[in-house]
Amino acid sequence: MNTGKKISKAFNEDCMIGMARFPDKFFDLAIVDPPYGIKEHGGKCRTGFAIQKNGSKRLVRDPGYSKKNWDNCSPLPEYFHELFRVSKEQIIWGENHFPSFGKGRIVWDKVNHGGDQCACEIAFYSGNERIDLVRYMWRGMMQGESITKGMRKQGNVQLNEKRIHPTQKPIALYRWLLNKYGIGCNKILDTHMGSQSSRIAAYHLGFSYWGWEIDKDYFQAGCKRFKEETAQLCAFALNAFPLAHNQ
Repeated sequence: MNTGKKISKAFNEDCMIGMARFPDKFFDLAIVDPPYGIKEHGGKCRTGFAIQKNGSKRLVRDPGYSKKNWDNCSPLPEYFHELFRVSKEQIIWGENHFPSFGKGRIVWDKVNHGGDQCACEIAFYSGNERIDLVRYMWRGMMQGESITKGMRKQGNVQLNEKRIHPTQKPIALYRWLLNKYGIGCNKILDTHMGSQSSRIAAYHLGFSYWGWEIDKDYFQAGCKRFKEETAQLCAFALNAFPLAHNQ
């Protein structure tokens, strides 16, 4: 965990406008999940099934998301040029939908083998040429118990993360990414923060963070989620380490 003064900034604007304000290599690590151009922007019936550990099928119902039309096409080359300009290292989700940037890969196994959704997602990582794997269940109400027990379904659905975005990724995944690839880093960038899972994870781990979200509805919902999550963290810290009172 990082120490010292922590920055957590979120902007409701086009990330291209935002990145233009920063000098070269300002951010230590960019973790981004831009549009893939596959029309996963809501408005679809996502009810289907997922395969459980014992091999049985379980019906899964996702929340209904209004159609936003932000995933009609992938980013222009100018986006990637600017991203590489302002950041030293990059993790880019949706690697299989974009031009190849290098050999490093991260594979997220969503523990949905044989289901009606993608079993994995792939990211590019600029820091090495390995292929790393993380397993964490993520399909509607079927979410992993923890990052270390990612193949085991959370027993109490009340503890599940609230889904507010059609392509939302779990906080636990971003915590894993920051713990593994954020060593020696301080300043984190996310150009498409959506549900703000990346912002919450960075806050939990003490990284300074700058994030952009162009959609007003997602931005407001994400900021509300961030406040709720960080308020819970502060309450836990206060209970665990109560303030000393003068005698």
